[in-house]
Amino acid sequence: MTKERLTSLDVFRGFTIFLMTIVNNPGSWSSIYPPLEHAEWHGCTPTDLVFPFFVFIMGTAIPFAMPVKHLDGAVFNKILVRSLRIFCLGFSLAFFGRIHLFGLEGFPLLAIRLVIFFGIAYALLGNFSLQVKTYLVFGILAVLLFLAYSGLEHFEDTRIPGVLQRIGIVYFFTSLLYLKTNLKTQIITGVSILVGYYLLMAFVPVPGIGEANFEKGTNLAAWLDNLLLNGHLWSVSKTWDPEGILSTLPAIATGITGMFIGQILNLSVTKIEIVKKLAIAGIVLLISGLLWNIVFPINKSLWTSSYVLYTGGIATLSLTFLYYVIDVANYKKWAKLFLIWGVNPMIVFYFSGIIPRVMSSIKMQNPEIVGEEIGFQAYVYQYGIVPVFENPLNASLAYALAYALFWSIILWILYKRKLIFKV
Repeated sequence: MTKERLTSLDVFRGFTIFLMTIVNNPGSWSSIYPPLEHAEWHGCTPTDLVFPFFVFIMGTAIPFAMPVKHLDGAVFNKILVRSLRIFCLGFSLAFFGRIHLFGLEGFPLLAIRLVIFFGIAYALLGNFSLQVKTYLVFGILAVLLFLAYSGLEHFEDTRIPGVLQRIGIVYFFTSLLYLKTNLKTQIITGVSILVGYYLLMAFVPVPGIGEANFEKGTNLAAWLDNLLLNGHLWSVSKTWDPEGILSTLPAIATGITGMFIGQILNLSVTKIEIVKKLAIAGIVLLISGLLWNIVFPINKSLWTSSYVLYTGGIATLSLTFLYYVIDVANYKKWAKLFLIWGVNPMIVFYFSGIIPRVMSSIKMQNPEIVGEEIGFQAYVYQYGIVPVFENPLNASLAYALAYALFWSIILWILYKRKLIFKV
């Protein structure tokens, strides 16, 4: 049993994934407008809001998906399976370019990779019985972990953490917390996580490094990542991961924050009263995050406690605005674009990870250098978009917007046919 969908929440989710698609798919990574880049380390740009917004929205949706608070073996298994399906969707993406079979190259190899990953998508997004879902997700997880730790040449440094992996973990713990505790306990748990994380990061010495610190690669979270996931971390850093182990704890607090807001939205009071309560909560969270930033800098990669509160505040105020405009004032026609994005997020999440890999695998003859090949994405960008714009920043953004338009068409077709894919 689930409650009726909250349109403003779907629109908020859609706007977030729309923004994610744009920031993750520039024409050139060397030509990006600053707001569409992550902060170098401390700080927060609009791009740094995308990931915590997803976690927040997931937490907000929990009270709507589980209006009856009941936890037994069947419900626990359903939550576990959904969490693992989300985890495996993200984990599997790390394997796409690593699959090599029978010495194949070019289109034959690409075709095999696509068949495998469409199969994974069907297995993890298909509407099967809970028993079938359980067998499929545990089987896929076992295969992925075996390959990652098998020592085989192409898989030995496969990344294990990731965005969807973190979302799956947060969903598991926040769902159980919601079903087993009251609001007061949930708030105490969230605050305890944030304070505990701050104490660990600010005061526990880093083995082999020295004093506690918040610097890149030398902090306690980085040490733990390297200790437990050595060789399976983000390829850019290699020794730490922005979706690592310790920093997943405060991410759970982001999920709890969203869950708190979801329960406000479910209160049996007038919609105007809900708007007032949401606005107050958002302002308190935002100011608290800014104050904590003085001693514990806002930082996405560390997912600092100040970052949790600051982004939670912005998320709450954004949702408050959308809730008032869409669900109170009933002004919603303008939001149709984001609504069609918001009801099918996992399709975009997963295949937005596949499509750029496919485009990079397809090779084209470089028109400027005889005998040299370039990826299809680079070809389209360099010879189809760049010549149209004088400013390379505008060209790069135009490519991202064109890619978002491509997805908008696909999502519109799915929406009109009432096809919604859920994990």
